[in-house]
Amino acid sequence: MAEPARIPANASSSAFDAHHPPSTDLVNECVHCGFCLATCPTYALWGQEMDSPRGRIYLMKLGLEGQVSLDPTFVNHMDNCLGCMACITTCPSGVKYDKLIEATRAQIERNYQRPVTDGLLRRMIFDIFPRPDRLRLLLGPLRMYQRSGLQSLVRRSGVLNLLPASLRAVENLAPSAPQATDGAALPERVEAQGERRLRAGLLLGCVQSVFFPEVNAATARVLAAEGCEVVIPRDQCCCGALMVHAGEEKSALDYARRTIDAFERAQVDTVVSNAAGCGSNLKDYGYLLRDDPKYSERAKAFSAKCRDISEVLAGLEPRATRHPIPLKVAFHDSCHLQHAQGVRAQPRAILGKIPELKILETAEAALCCGSAGIYNLVRPEPAKELGDRKVRNVLATAPDIVATGNPGCLLQLRSGIRLAGSQVPVVHFVQVVDASIRGVLAQSLLVERKAS
Repeated sequence: MAEPARIPANASSSAFDAHHPPSTDLVNECVHCGFCLATCPTYALWGQEMDSPRGRIYLMKLGLEGQVSLDPTFVNHMDNCLGCMACITTCPSGVKYDKLIEATRAQIERNYQRPVTDGLLRRMIFDIFPRPDRLRLLLGPLRMYQRSGLQSLVRRSGVLNLLPASLRAVENLAPSAPQATDGAALPERVEAQGERRLRAGLLLGCVQSVFFPEVNAATARVLAAEGCEVVIPRDQCCCGALMVHAGEEKSALDYARRTIDAFERAQVDTVVSNAAGCGSNLKDYGYLLRDDPKYSERAKAFSAKCRDISEVLAGLEPRATRHPIPLKVAFHDSCHLQHAQGVRAQPRAILGKIPELKILETAEAALCCGSAGIYNLVRPEPAKELGDRKVRNVLATAPDIVATGNPGCLLQLRSGIRLAGSQVPVVHFVQVVDASIRGVLAQSLLVERKAS
């Protein structure tokens, strides 16, 4: 790829505005050792220095010094980043790359005029995906498209090849439309079975609540079976994760404040997420709202209560009986679970308590599947390359099922496995736990929800 355009070396003005530019202190923590190269998805694809974490940090440094501007080349290198945070896991210096890339992306969204088509696509995404009420409006047309046979006809005809890459990605990623889609399908409160051990607030998530309501239902059942009272605030909203990771700072902070308000009113001991991208964002509220005098301390207290469902279950001695599931499961680590949250052992420990279930480890487990929030929509080509690579590694283990912990990964893996000509189901790992507790036949996990 082309090197970034340079402005005169004696320029004194930074490329960034004064509101939270990428931190010079954080930039200087990078010693350019190169450990990050081995786990960076875009470096793995292209082998280009400026599409590696240390290369992007160097560009940020040049931007701070006024040596480069926020031109299309600079922006392209930042947009190419998936934000998977694998570099954080491998960095021996502990560089907080997540803080640097998010600050840089916020600068880009404020100070760079995107091409019209790119801007319209992003606007559509941010106007729809964080709004479950708007997402649900798509379900009727989606059901009709899928159940009328039109989807099969379109896919066989080759018409999709005539569409722009982003529209092809939307069609390929579209899940089977569920019948029950509203969070209201769950009661506002689910009683704990037996003596109460914890009062847990459940974050429904935007995409999760609309396209994967069965995952939220399974989460509530498992928590209740393990002695947790589950509270599901009706006034909860998007957590802001999609916006934070794409530089839409103002919207993200507004959603964060509303989320804090909703769960404070619910008076819960812990806030549980079953979507890794959401969970990592919840845990970062204290940092995101550090400048807000009304919310800064509240945000820190809130973030301290937030846990992924795997963390909650791993912290509780199992109470409910686990029935055998004689299947081989390939577990896919979501990036925002293993890298951003540092949660890797817990899901395996939980699945490991299920009799007769065999956990399979995949090659390149640290490498992103290509979902990465909105990445597979705005950067569909590299996302598909990474998805295909992940699918090959997963299928090489010859699993009966694939399990993961994030809705974006569910969509990406299901699409990739289908395109690879395989019918191996992909489920959320909490559905496996739920099936074991309920004593549901293993066969139920082998059949993904289909349009009917």
